[in-house]
Amino acid sequence: MIIRKLRLEQGWTQQELAQHSGLSIRTVQRIEKGQLPSEETAKCLGAVFGVESQDILNYYTHHPQLSNKRAIQEQHTMDKLSLSLEEERVMREVEALKDFYQHALSFIVIITFLWIINFVTSTAYWWAIWPTLGWGLGLALHAISVFNLFKLFGPEWERKEINKRLKNRD
Repeated sequence: MIIRKLRLEQGWTQQELAQHSGLSIRTVQRIEKGQLPSEETAKCLGAVFGVESQDILNYYTHHPQLSNKRAIQEQHTMDKLSLSLEEERVMREVEALKDFYQHALSFIVIITFLWIINFVTSTAYWWAIWPTLGWGLGLALHAISVFNLFKLFGPEWERKEINKRLKNRD
């Protein structure tokens, strides 16, 4: 997640980061999803973002080891590499929202194409209604989960259930 934060601070896409660092876009995607980068990959990313490659590796292994003689400089680097829980939560929410928008766009393009095919080939039977309804239901469920429209099992419900179960044990 920290590489994603640094990339977004630069205003780059994953493709642009791959070009600047000399890495493949697939490598960038894997690292942004939390995979531990190799030393060589960390060096490439460190050079692009102006941070020490070891600090990147330390972040991903959750064992930061700072040298005393470079403490001030590296503390600044570690501050730059820190990612708050709130930032992680928001980044996950934005990723889910982006996935939903991509899903909706795919739905619009493909379903429109199916309706055109249905209209051109046969107006006697409107078969395109079935994929529209099926995929539309899936898209609606995706929207409900992304936008949390029904808070059936949200934090409030969770808190009530925990309290109820704790009281039953007493």
